[in-house]
Amino acid sequence: MQKVFQLRVALMVVLWISLVLPPCHSQDGRVPTDCCFQFFRNRVNRDLISSYYRTDHRCVLRGVVLITRRGRNICVDEKEPWVQNIVEHLEKMSF
Repeated sequence: MQKVFQLRVALMVVLWISLVLPPCHSQDGRVPTDCCFQFFRNRVNRDLISSYYRTDHRCVLRGVVLITRRGRNICVDEKEPWVQNIVEHLEKMSF
């Protein structure tokens, strides 16, 4: 019973870390300034998202960074339909 609890806690910690890790930033100007190196694969509730931005066009992985209402950054694949839905929703809300 204790091992099941420890496994659940470990999985929750891994999920939390993957949500709070920000995308990479660079300041030297020769490389992309904002890239994601992997995407969060689970759907995110659009009500938790306050804004977004697209990664630099020079990045290997083109993506969208969703910013939660708590200020956390989540890198997601811009090709996913659910991501496109969130972006469209946020665009409509900004006008």
